[in-house]
Formats: sequence, C-alpha cells, structure tokens
Amino acid sequence: MTPALLLTAVGLERDGRTILESVDLQVDPDQRWVVLGRNGCGKTTLLRIASLYLHPSRGEVEVLGNKLGRADIRKLRHLVGFTSAGFGDMLRPQLKAWEIVVTAKFGALEPWWHTYEVADKDRACALLDQLGVGHLTEKELITLSSGERQRVLLARTLMTDPGLLLLDEPTAALDLGGREELVASLAGLARQPDTPATVLVTHHVEEIPAGFTHVLLMAEGAVLAAGPIDETLTEAALAECFGLDVILERHGDRWSARGR
Repeated sequence: MTPALLLTAVGLERDGRTILESVDLQVDPDQRWVVLGRNGCGKTTLLRIASLYLHPSRGEVEVLGNKLGRADIRKLRHLVGFTSAGFGDMLRPQLKAWEIVVTAKFGALEPWWHTYEVADKDRACALLDQLGVGHLTEKELITLSSGERQRVLLARTLMTDPGLLLLDEPTAALDLGGREELVASLAGLARQPDTPATVLVTHHVEEIPAGFTHVLLMAEGAVLAAGPIDETLTEAALAECFGLDVILERHGDRWSARGR
C-alpha cells in the first residue's frame, strides 16, 4: 500500500529559527489523522508542506507516491484537497455555494476563469448535498453562517476526487452549533470507505470527529507522540503536549479535556 503522505526527517528553518525538527509521519490511504498542539508548534507549517505549498529545509516529502522535487507539483496539487479556516476570506462574497465548490476543478478562485460542464455543477451539488448543505446550492457566500461556509469549503476539497485531504483548523471561529455540524460531517466522511486519507489540525480534543484513527502530538516543532488514537492519546501525552496537567475523558466516540 503506497502511503498517501510520507514525511521523512522533515525540518524547516526560517530566519535562524527552527520551525520543524525531524518530523516523521506516514499516513496510509485508510487512515484519518488528527494533529494536536499549542499555537505556534508547527501544525499549520506541517500541513503547508504536505499540501506542497511550502518546501522544507531538509528531509523528504512524498505525496501519493510522488516525491517533492521529482514531480510536477502543479499537477500533483489537484490530487490534494486542502482548506483552512481563513480560505473563505479569499473568495468573493457574491459567489454561490456551487460555484465555490466547482472552482476546485482548476484550483481557481473565480468560476469565470475557466469553462465548466453541466456534469461539474452536478458533482458540486451532489457534494454539497452529501455534506448536508444541498439546500444552499444557489446561496451566496455572504449569506452563509460560519458553519455553513466551512461545510461548503469541505465540499470543495472533495471536488477533484483527491487522494489526500488536509484540513487546517476548519472549526476555528465556529460557535458550538457550527462546530458540531462540521464535526458530524467529518465523522460521516470518515465512515465512508472511499473518503481519502485525511489529516486534520486542531487545538481541541473535543473537535476530533468520530472515526478518526490516529493522532500526532506536537510541541515546539517536534513530534512528541504519534500512532493509533486509542493508544496514543493519553492524559500524560496530552499534558506534555500542552504543558498543563489535564483530565482526559472519552464519551463514546468523542473526547474532552480540562485542566486538573
């Protein structure tokens, strides 16, 4: 089985500062990973490297069997679904939900840059429906709630049938209702066998969707622990990750944590 993502001894230096240090990570096609850590620990940088928008200072990056530096990343990027909490701010507020989704076909921000077929719109609408926002197909971005917007952006990441899905803090700035709707959508995707390998970055264990299989804990640019979530996400590991004595609890398929 070819890994969807393989990072080997990946490091990044900027202005004499170490951002990432010897990160190893293997994400297989049937795995759903969550990355946890404090602000500034390197989580977002890790995803930018995995999405091929940032080159590491050292180490090897392999995405879907293609090594960074030996493949045309312009073509490879279409096989990676990537979104972040701030991506919606780059889009014109008057774009309709289906237009936002369909533009992923060419990695564009505007639908008038390219020509789309009826089948493209049909697929975009089907993805919106799959994520519970099919009724918003013709609604403009500016009219959507934060939670609705994030589910539309999630649909966009699936438009090109990616082999790897990278989600950088998609629940940031969402209220409780919006967060739970998005987490439920991610849990639904995790249950489907054809969903691509997924890496989700978050700060909170409460935002780990049901069905996610692995966890990576980071601190100061380095990996503290990585592996199956049931074995790796422990009170001791979480306490070291956040520098806080914590109580970690599991409620069915969901987690919660608080200071002791």
